[in-house]
Formats: sequence, structure tokens, C-alpha cells
Amino acid sequence: MSIQLTVLGCHSATPRVNAFPTSQYLEINNRHFLIDCGEGTQSRMRKYKVGFSKINHIFISHLHGDHFFGLIGLISTFGILNREKDLHIYGPVGIKEVTVLQLKLSKSWTKFNIVFHELSSKESELIFEDDKVEVRTIPLDHRVYTNGFLFTEKPKPKKLNIDNINQYKEIETCDYHNLKAGKDYQLNSGEIIPNGELTIEPPTPKSFAFCSDTAYKPSIVPIIKNVDLLYHEATFLKDREDLCDKTKHSTAEQAAQIAADANAKKLIIGHYSSRYKDIMAFKEEANTVFNNVELAIAGNRYSTEKTPLNVLNID
Repeated sequence: MSIQLTVLGCHSATPRVNAFPTSQYLEINNRHFLIDCGEGTQSRMRKYKVGFSKINHIFISHLHGDHFFGLIGLISTFGILNREKDLHIYGPVGIKEVTVLQLKLSKSWTKFNIVFHELSSKESELIFEDDKVEVRTIPLDHRVYTNGFLFTEKPKPKKLNIDNINQYKEIETCDYHNLKAGKDYQLNSGEIIPNGELTIEPPTPKSFAFCSDTAYKPSIVPIIKNVDLLYHEATFLKDREDLCDKTKHSTAEQAAQIAADANAKKLIIGHYSSRYKDIMAFKEEANTVFNNVELAIAGNRYSTEKTPLNVLNID
């Protein structure tokens, strides 16, 4: 299965009638993750048919309101829906305190466990891993402690080339596990059948990098090298690059430079400043540096497949 990303919100600062702060829903290798949770996230989840029950892991990049003010509302809704499964929340030190305080003062304790994974390292680290996916942090440069997140599929086992296997009656079903693990097969005659003749290589593992609010930071390139799908904030155009130094944000051109240097397959840009009325200008600027650019649009779905799933869906 390819990676599929649903953008729930993609604008900066305050929410507006047709502009919603950052939140994304990621499906990768049959795992489901929520990334950031700005105001209105749960209503957008309803609108775009994102299943509440599928989300067990939420990743918060930093503690600016447009990236996490929707979290307490979502947790409360989980409680109303009688959730029982544990909910894991990954975010900067302080995410537990601010969440628990709201639950305490509103007397809204949940019946399910909330497991907080507070982050403080300024180096990339592995923060989640199971048999299908791993997640690493991408240390960013913003006004407060901020991480991006790199989601990577675990390698899949080789597939069996049954047509070729059937040519050798000695090979039995019990041998399939070793073949999938990459082992050659030795016939009774002593002849070695190379594994490559009996198996088919699995698809190359896919990856998605989420680079939240950050100043231009070339040092992240080695972490996200050859990423299949890259989201990188682009709050400003280069006409206001002076504001990037002050606010610790990036331009569309800078986001595209990161994508080019990282040899990314596709770049999605978002977190647009409200000063710009025509977001197509962001794509035009990014295209001067990198030629496979998509605009983040709430409701759009983006995939690692060559055929894009996204169709403009502006509310």
C-alpha cells in the first residue's frame, strides 16, 4: 500500500472561515497517525471521513496554539465515544502538563489511558516502532522547541515466485519461510538454486517527512534523504524573507531547496501566511527550484503513487 496523506488544515496562525490551522492524517503500511492538531481538527476529521477509532498515536510538533489547541477537544470527544484503547501522544516537554491541567479543571478525566511521550532531544531519535513502521524526529529551528517527524515503512519480506518454485518438486511449503528470508535452496543433488530465481523483490519501503514550523535548516537534509513524500512549511514568499529571520519560518523557495537537496520525490508546501491572497504564487516560486510541488489544500489527499489522488477541494 502506498502512503496516503489527508490534509485537515494547512494555514498559519488563527483559523478563518475557509482556512484551518495545521493538522494531517497519515496512512502508512496499514498504520494510522494524526500529526498536529490545530483548532477544528475533529470537525475536519468528520468532514473528510477520517475514522476516530483508527487513531492511537498523535504527534505534536510544538506547543504553538495553531498546532495543538484542538487536542483537548479531540481527547474529550474520544471520551464521549467511550474509547477504551490507550492513546499515545508524542510532543515537547509540557504537552502532558497542559493536557492534564485542562482535563483536571474541567473534570473530564478519560476512561482510557493517555500515554505521553515527552521529547526534549535536539538530535534525531527513534520515538515509535512496531513491525510495520518506525518514526524518527526531525529537529527543527523555530521560536520554541520543535520537531518534524519522519515516518518510514519497515522492509517487507520477499514474495515467492511460485511459477519458478513449481519447477522444483523438492521445494515444499515448509521451505517458503527461508526463501522469503533470502536464503538460497540446495537440491538433493547439491545444486544451489539462487534465491533470486525463486523470489521477487518486495517494493522499496516508502517514507513521509513532516517538517513543521522552521527556519531554513539545511542540516535536516541527511535525515530525510531520498524521502518519497515531503511536507515542508512555506509561510512566506521570498519577497518577505526578512520576516523569516524574525519569526523562524521558511519561504516557498527555501522549502523547495530542502526538497531538492534531499532528493525528495514529491514536495507539499503549506502553512501559508494570511497576507497572501493567491496561494498559487507559492507553487510558482517553489517550482523555480523543484519541479514536483503540490499545494497543501484542506481535504486533499496526497499519495506516493505516480497518479495523484489530490483534486483541489477548497471550501
